[in-house]
Amino acid sequence: MMPEKIFVSGIGTEVGKTIVSAVLTEALQADYWKPLQAGNMEFSDSQTVRSLISNKKSVIHSEKFAFFLAASPHLAAKEEGIKMQVADFEIPQTQNRRLIIEGAGGLMAPLNNKETMIDLIKHFQAKVILVGINYLGSINHTLLSAYALQKEGIEVMGIIFNGRKHDPSEKIILKQTGIPMLGRVERMPEPSKELILKEADKFSNLLDPIS
Repeated sequence: MMPEKIFVSGIGTEVGKTIVSAVLTEALQADYWKPLQAGNMEFSDSQTVRSLISNKKSVIHSEKFAFFLAASPHLAAKEEGIKMQVADFEIPQTQNRRLIIEGAGGLMAPLNNKETMIDLIKHFQAKVILVGINYLGSINHTLLSAYALQKEGIEVMGIIFNGRKHDPSEKIILKQTGIPMLGRVERMPEPSKELILKEADKFSNLLDPIS
């Protein structure tokens, strides 16, 4: 039986998926995988996570696709003349460790003319942790993301809020979605191994240990 696959998705882009992924990778001493990277090739999300975790067990798996253009995956692939589809992706093998999978953009970010990031989650048969952040419009974006996941029958483990607290927004999100809040990751203007370790301690008991 393959260990648990946890897909970290955001309610949009630039909401803190990579930092949350690093925290979870550290907390669970899990493996990490970013299936596709679009842009920021000089310091990719995989490199960021590698630089921020302290434990010696986690393995950072290489991307299946890495594109230079910082754009929607389907546009980044088209720019390089690459045809990309869900069937191209195969889960990397882990040594009885959980796998943290970080998505690219939001759930409906297209991979091609027909498939989106949500199709990739279904292909992986992964559970989802949704990363939320408070800004004007975030309630709508979070409710739409939750609705899309629930409509597709994808198990949502919970929501992790990134950054400052805003009770009215968070309460209505949790009430209307019925999704539990797993915790909060504090804002990190300058992320470091020390800060990741501090945040990881909050999530160390998130799941039962793998025997």
